[in-house]
Amino acid sequence: MMTKGCPFCAEAGGEILWEDDLARVILAGEADHPGFCQVVLNRHAKEMTDLPEADRARLMGLVFAVEAAQRALLDPDKVNLASFGNQVPHVHWHVIPRFADDPHFPNPTWGERTGGTVHPVPADYSGRLTRELTRTLA
Repeated sequence: MMTKGCPFCAEAGGEILWEDDLARVILAGEADHPGFCQVVLNRHAKEMTDLPEADRARLMGLVFAVEAAQRALLDPDKVNLASFGNQVPHVHWHVIPRFADDPHFPNPTWGERTGGTVHPVPADYSGRLTRELTRTLA
């Protein structure tokens, strides 16, 4: 079901790296955090508990697969997982590789900048992440 006015129902939300019938993984396009991905449900639901238990489990498996792939490809100091939906009430998860000297650390990525360094992703990050997810989730 699509909901009028919902940006995740109207468009992909970023570069699609992987997709199945339940959800898609997108590169969020955050300049200060170039490895930032989102896992977005492919139908409209406002809360995780709106989903059947099997879909919740599959979605979280996908979130964990993205985290594992980011850890393997980027070696971050920490990975932040979050699902807010305050601005976009459509089930989606943020999967954000963090570094001890990134532009916002130890603050949230939307918090006050601390003057750190942007950590660029490898040249073929999108392709490598897609291949890793395809291998892992096959």
